[in-house]
Amino acid sequence: MEFIDSDITTYLRVAGNVDHTKLIEDLDKYGIKLEPHGRIPYAYEVKSGKDKVGKTIEFTIGKYYIQSLSSMIPPLVLNPSPNDKVLDLSAAPGSKTTQLSQIMKNSGTLIANDPNLNRVKALAHNIDKMNCANVGILKIKGELLSKYSDEYFDKALVDAPCSALGILQKKGEVSGWWNEKQVEKIAYLQIKLLVSAIKTLKVGGEIVYSTCTLTLEENELVINTILKKYPVELVEISLPVKSTEGFTNYKGTALNPELSKTRRIIPWEINSEGFFVAKLRKTGATEPKEKFELPRRDLELLNFENKRIKRYLESIADYFGIKHEVLESYKYLIKNRDIFIVSGDFDSPLLNLMIRTGIPFATIDKRGFAQLHSHGAQLLGKNLQRNILEISGAGQLKNYFAGSTFPIGINEAGLKAIKFNDYILGVGTVYEGKLKSRFPRSKRTHDIIIPSSL
Repeated sequence: MEFIDSDITTYLRVAGNVDHTKLIEDLDKYGIKLEPHGRIPYAYEVKSGKDKVGKTIEFTIGKYYIQSLSSMIPPLVLNPSPNDKVLDLSAAPGSKTTQLSQIMKNSGTLIANDPNLNRVKALAHNIDKMNCANVGILKIKGELLSKYSDEYFDKALVDAPCSALGILQKKGEVSGWWNEKQVEKIAYLQIKLLVSAIKTLKVGGEIVYSTCTLTLEENELVINTILKKYPVELVEISLPVKSTEGFTNYKGTALNPELSKTRRIIPWEINSEGFFVAKLRKTGATEPKEKFELPRRDLELLNFENKRIKRYLESIADYFGIKHEVLESYKYLIKNRDIFIVSGDFDSPLLNLMIRTGIPFATIDKRGFAQLHSHGAQLLGKNLQRNILEISGAGQLKNYFAGSTFPIGINEAGLKAIKFNDYILGVGTVYEGKLKSRFPRSKRTHDIIIPSSL
């Protein structure tokens, strides 16, 4: 109870390819002080300025992600490589998905699934915000996924829905609905999700199962059931935070002794959320009882040289001074008038099932010209060499982030990449001495603080 009543410790995860020293200096201008975790190289505890950390320019454009320390552990344990095909079965709102993408260096194939539309919207928002071009989004029941794809993935994360007893510090309302029957119902779903993930995995592939709860029914008993019925084995793991062994006895009944290889994170021991983490390796083949047909759609990932996309890419490259080899390293997907950019080695037979693949890159206007999207500009960053407009001062920044039109003092018309403090913020259109912001509406979800020193 003392822990539940205490203040929440805030952590953030610095995005890949971000200069940590510069970010720490920039956040200091807001009065935000960070302390490195030490054993997780991109994790920082927010020592002061917690009320500001979700309102900075840097947060808004995805230079870091606010994430609990415990939540960072399952992706670290899975540790996928840039060449892996990875499944995040219960992905929304995207904390672990975007971290997996970061670990994979925004390469390879990462499929993120969630069955709930509102949660999928949050997932897509965070994928865009963190510029994760190697992610495809599915919206199906996770327990059914193996009926579309079996023995395909190299690694899978099952961060299962749970009774949330590990996060009572920030979600005290859990105690209002928690009861044993709810736990039993959730545990049944957890087993189905884990079985589905096992079937989608190649022999030799690895799964991390995690929850943010403390009950044995949703943790050790789930894994105990799976070990009895499916060709998997537990893998020894070491965590970068204090943890204890999983239980091997339940109400006087002995469980599989291998459960000592699972790990429990006790919330008050690390000042973060309570978590359970287990890593499994698939040791033998599995077969789904039935297969579902994929929907018939005309989606296709296109290379730079494909005639359907090449002229659009060349015009963007020439206009912004982007070297062709940069754009050649990606794949592209055209849906209606939108062009999405996808990691160059993304590959999945589930493409026609996905509701989104990659991130927005450009829009084809009514004249048939491709106009670079703000997300595409942020992803390419310093690869943009021409038609860059640098803005400054609190007034211009507030107007740009608000999506406004405002005087800019130049007359060279056209689409511009908008730059501030060495960051590419997005794009905007200059006409008649004014700048029309094209900062994405989806990112205008919170107040943005402009430090007085700017």
